[in-house]
Amino acid sequence: MYRNLQEFVEQLEREGELIRVSAPVSSRFEIAELTDRMAKSAGGGKALLFENTDSDFPVLTNMMGSSRRMAMALGVERLEDIAQRIDSLLKDALSPKASLWEKMRMLPLLADMSKWFPQSVAGRGACQEVVWQGDEVDLERLPMLHSWESDGGAFVTLPMVNTIDPETGVRNVGMYRMQRFDKQTTGMHWHVHKTGARHYDAYKRLGQRMPVVVALGGDPAYTYAATAPMPDNMDEYLLAGFLRQKPVKLVKALTCDIRIPEDCDFVIEGYVDPQEAKAVEGDFGDHTGFYSLKDLYPRFHVTCITHRRGAIYPATVVGVPPQEDAYIAEATEKIFLAPIRLAVQPEVKDLWMPIEGTAHNLAIISIDKRYTGQAHKVAQSMWGAGQMMFNKYMVVASSQYDIRSFSMLGRLLRRADLKRDIIRSEGILDVLDHATATCGFGGKLAFDLTSIDLNSDVEPIAVPRMAKPMGGVQLFDTRFVEEYGLLIIYAEESRPIEVDVEAYLEHNGIKGVKYVALFDYQAAGVMTPNDLLWLAMANSDPRRDVRLLAGGELLLDARSKHPGVGENPARFPNVVMSSTDTIRLVDERWAEYGLGEKIESPSRRYRKLWLSAKAEW
Repeated sequence: MYRNLQEFVEQLEREGELIRVSAPVSSRFEIAELTDRMAKSAGGGKALLFENTDSDFPVLTNMMGSSRRMAMALGVERLEDIAQRIDSLLKDALSPKASLWEKMRMLPLLADMSKWFPQSVAGRGACQEVVWQGDEVDLERLPMLHSWESDGGAFVTLPMVNTIDPETGVRNVGMYRMQRFDKQTTGMHWHVHKTGARHYDAYKRLGQRMPVVVALGGDPAYTYAATAPMPDNMDEYLLAGFLRQKPVKLVKALTCDIRIPEDCDFVIEGYVDPQEAKAVEGDFGDHTGFYSLKDLYPRFHVTCITHRRGAIYPATVVGVPPQEDAYIAEATEKIFLAPIRLAVQPEVKDLWMPIEGTAHNLAIISIDKRYTGQAHKVAQSMWGAGQMMFNKYMVVASSQYDIRSFSMLGRLLRRADLKRDIIRSEGILDVLDHATATCGFGGKLAFDLTSIDLNSDVEPIAVPRMAKPMGGVQLFDTRFVEEYGLLIIYAEESRPIEVDVEAYLEHNGIKGVKYVALFDYQAAGVMTPNDLLWLAMANSDPRRDVRLLAGGELLLDARSKHPGVGENPARFPNVVMSSTDTIRLVDERWAEYGLGEKIESPSRRYRKLWLSAKAEW
């Protein structure tokens, strides 16, 4: 694997996966806009190394923003290679051993496993070659990205946040964004469901300050491990060691007993005081494609910053998908399929989380079906398993079908019995889910497509060429009628609170469609099919926004929700996008960047979706 981040950059460059940008760029908006354009290019574009920033350090973005670069980051040709290693390991380790000889044969495997455990080493590491202490501690010397126009400030976006459970001594490495408040403090955005928050609560009970050490850079396997859905009390550096096939070497931080990888680029040491009042953090243009709005989070006090000589500052840009995080999620989907089979559902054969679902909102699962109701069991079990508890919409199909084909899914969905094949539940949702009225809790919906007969007939569809506005509906879109039985309709431009879809269908003689999705008029003619799927998943809560109409159609209301009206959330965020000034600046300077043919700004088409001139409606 890679000895440091610089070595990974060199490998990316040799493989034609990196572009160096030597023109001067600003960490305020400009880097994010350039990265957003590149990330939404075919296949994820290239990694970008900005060599001339408004700090002493270069900035690396989109480093894992393609399937190939994600595999390179983990040292394999294909991500499936890692999944196969895990599958083989679990089979060898857990298969019954009848004889002493079979048990003895396991010793080499156990010896190999021991090589992956993190190792503590004496002395300082390369990450501590340069030390800033006392008055030298200045977070403004780091090129933290201020990505979007309504962000609350600059953020650390690829931190590996190291904390210790004070009661068990077990380490956790999580990825929690950090807003820079001033030269020596940041926010610490750990959600209530996260291990970092649990450690914080434990220190609060003990009445003690909580030491925290944040690492950035080093072998990209560390960064991936910090994002992975590891079971609680499992060491992320053990996962990194498995991925690297060699142990992570850890050195002691300078101001506390927490250990961090010795080859990282930056280390930010400090503490959180649980007795201190929480600080207002946000807004932040998040991976959901919407702003996560202001809220209260702990304040992180920085006591020391160290870095290696020649350090590279790694950053990621999140926003409307696809972004780099989509490929990190793809890796997780493939790598953790074997443990899901083992620990949760052995009948699960494939798991696909389309990019448009921003990781949690949409999961498509294939199973080996053997009995009636098995899809119900799978759905309920998955909704209680680790980070799958955040899932909102799920499709369960038989393993004989290619679930990664939208065309195949369309054939199955057209033949669903909506009175029989819908599974409803309620449960935990991501705290970042803005559609639910109760933060972190809402509806869940699954389609059981395991009994579908593709040879069965589908109901004929009658849709006129032209339809008259009625009941608050302005117009329709028939692109998906034949393949999915799905009619897209758009509400009037005024964004009415009430829309009578049944009256619209009846008034225009529309019959035979199986699904109806209602969007804001502002999305008409602007959004791609992928955009519409993303909006539908993000803007809806299944318990409030999905219902069967009198004619048997399943309606999904994917409109922006008027804040505080009825069962709507009290606050509703805007879509993430660059300002017109930033777009204009990058357009004017495009030739200077050396990025080839001009890439248009993705933000242009999202501006029509804006609800107000700030982060929330």
